[in-house]
Amino acid sequence: MKSIFKKIISLIITCEAILIIRKYKPKIIAVTGSVGKTSTKDAIFAVMSSSFFVRKSEKSFNSDIGIPLTILGCQNAWFDPIKWCRNIFRGFELILFTNKYPEWLILEVGADRPGDIKNVTRWLKPNVVVLTSFAKVPVHVEFFRDRDAVIREKKYLVDALKHDGILIVNGDDEDSVKIKESAKNISIIYGTSNIADLIATEIKNYYGKDGGIEGVTFKVEYKENIVPVIIKGALGDKSLYSSLAAIAVGISQKINIVKAAEALINLEASKGRMRIIKGIKNTTIIDDTYNSSPKALISALNTLKEIKVSNSAKKIAVLGDMLELGKHSIDEHYKAGKLVADVCDILLTVGIRSRKIAEGALDGLLSGKNIYQFEDSVEAGKFLQNILKEGDVILIKGSQSMRMERTVEEIMLEPDKAGELLVRQETEWKNI
Repeated sequence: MKSIFKKIISLIITCEAILIIRKYKPKIIAVTGSVGKTSTKDAIFAVMSSSFFVRKSEKSFNSDIGIPLTILGCQNAWFDPIKWCRNIFRGFELILFTNKYPEWLILEVGADRPGDIKNVTRWLKPNVVVLTSFAKVPVHVEFFRDRDAVIREKKYLVDALKHDGILIVNGDDEDSVKIKESAKNISIIYGTSNIADLIATEIKNYYGKDGGIEGVTFKVEYKENIVPVIIKGALGDKSLYSSLAAIAVGISQKINIVKAAEALINLEASKGRMRIIKGIKNTTIIDDTYNSSPKALISALNTLKEIKVSNSAKKIAVLGDMLELGKHSIDEHYKAGKLVADVCDILLTVGIRSRKIAEGALDGLLSGKNIYQFEDSVEAGKFLQNILKEGDVILIKGSQSMRMERTVEEIMLEPDKAGELLVRQETEWKNI
């Protein structure tokens, strides 16, 4: 019954979205890839909103329902028929009457299953497409024949670009570069290598007066310009590449590079994406709880490895299962565990699949007395409360269904702010 209800709602609001785009003719920026879509979308919004009237996808609205909802400017009503009626009425209102509508829409476009993006591109024709990166083992890969099928699905978005559209490409990602080579559109390449038009250099973490980690800094080189960029409250490759992509989009729309970089200073870190949160006992939490995949987990662990801590402080990883990996699941969890052994002092795992992370860490010579296994994320958080000491840095990550944000809530300094700082705080999620 719920499936039928969802299909009917999706059909109605998609039809409304098509008519709204035809009427108001907003320009569209579409962001896709396997890793970093939401962070990139948020960074692009920060840059573009400095010069234009812009709307972005809320949270991770990137599906057959999420994309039309963004176009309508409505929230997800979940399974509330009254709220869905309001959303549908809002769509009719936009179609029948003239309203002030955004000049630009920034849409996150994902693919859970074959056909997801192909179906969207039948009616969505972007002016700008941004490619983030493609993982060797992408999330949702179990629903596709292989990773090449995932990439082909995402490529439909590039194929849908308008003839005068612009393609923004991660030059550090081989798959993105290959897609660029087969595309006919003008492109801007961002990254850290010499093939990039927009190059990041002097990348480093920065620390506050108390020695605690606060963010990341780097310089951007574009043609003859060199501009410093400061990202507060978030860490890792996601922050770097999302910022570069956002500046590239700004440049494509003739926004001054200095203005684009300045717009990122006040960018609020995306929830659950390598976000820095204050923990109890003067500790630091790296909240990467939105989701997890092998590439993203490796990136997060490498970021943790680079962070400086005092001699008495510990680096702790709390890792939940990575889901939807199909036949790759056992190997990828085990490989992550081997890396954990090289990075962390203490490992906590949550879930059945992540027992392989523990096994890999043990084989990587992390002492068994520093490895703890749990079935529940709340239980892991309560255990952490008793072992944390001042200066510790805790990375918390896992797939959505593992609800690793509950671990963060158990050890964050201000749990009363969970609603504004953490992912999945809506009533509907709380009830799951």
